[in-house]
Parts: sequence; C-alpha cells; structure tokens
Amino acid sequence: MSTSDRLLLFLHIGFAIFTLGPLTAATMSAPRYIRNRNVTVVRYLHRTTQIYGLATLGIFLFGLALAKGDLAEIWLTVSMTLFVVALALLLIIERDQRKAAHLLEVAAAEEGRAAVPARPAAARTAEGAEKTETAQAPPAPASGAEIAQVERGRLAAMSGVVSLIWLTILVLMVWNG
Repeated sequence: MSTSDRLLLFLHIGFAIFTLGPLTAATMSAPRYIRNRNVTVVRYLHRTTQIYGLATLGIFLFGLALAKGDLAEIWLTVSMTLFVVALALLLIIERDQRKAAHLLEVAAAEEGRAAVPARPAAARTAEGAEKTETAQAPPAPASGAEIAQVERGRLAAMSGVVSLIWLTILVLMVWNG
C-alpha cells in the first residue's frame, strides 16, 4: 500500500469516526427532545444533522478514491449503494427534524397566547391568591403529546435504519477489506 493510499485510508476512517458518531447521536436523540417539547435542543440537533450529514460525503469521496475505479467487487458496490440509501434517508430525517421544530415553536406560541390573565390584586383574598397563582401558569394542552408525533415516530424509525446501514457497511468493509 502506497503512502497516498495510506493517507486516503486514514482520511476515510477519520471521517467515518468523526462524522458518523455525532450524526447518529443527533438523529437518535431527536425524538426524545421532541417528546419533551424542547425546541432549542431540537433546532440544535437539526443543525448538527445538517452539518455532519454533509460531512459524511467525505467518507464516500475518500472511499471512492481508495477503490481506484475497481468497482467490480460486489462488497464495494453494495457498500456504496447502502451509503447512498442512508444519505437519502438522512434528507428525510433532516426534513422531519425541521418540521418538528416548527410545530413545537407554533405550539409554544399558541400556549403563550392561551395563558390565563391574572386577576387584579384588590379582588384577591388569601385563598384566592393561591388559586390565581396556579391559574397564571400556562395550561398544559390536552393534546401536548401529539405535537409532532408523526415526525417523532418517523425520526425514531429512520435513524435506527440508518444506524443499521452504517453497521452493515462497517461489516462489509472489515470482512472484505
């Protein structure tokens, strides 16, 4: 193996380690934060998915350079096909993360408008003050669990499938490389 091939292999493995780990963590943890209705974290995970999803192209490009046009090996063809499928699924994951963040923001804005206004201080009694303080808290919506439920389910399923694809590619690389 020449020095340039070793460098390409180093870059290929380095990109795989430093992009697939954070990408998998971001896609797998998004459903939990959607369920907790944490818009800030969902937006952050969406941005992380975008950045690391784009960086995974480096894995493909360095792997393609390592193959040197010898794509007759079935394991290389299968690995590249699975990689393209994973990238297509990542586009759907990114779309669902963006949509879930938007739905959570809209729900939070609606809850803010639906907050119960406080009564004037003169109308409060000792007992009424306690009731008013509890009434000032924004009410939990009855359908709070259903916000972005479809996206949450799709994210959980597709991120699991993408992780299995990454593992399958790893097995093909190790077994046949």
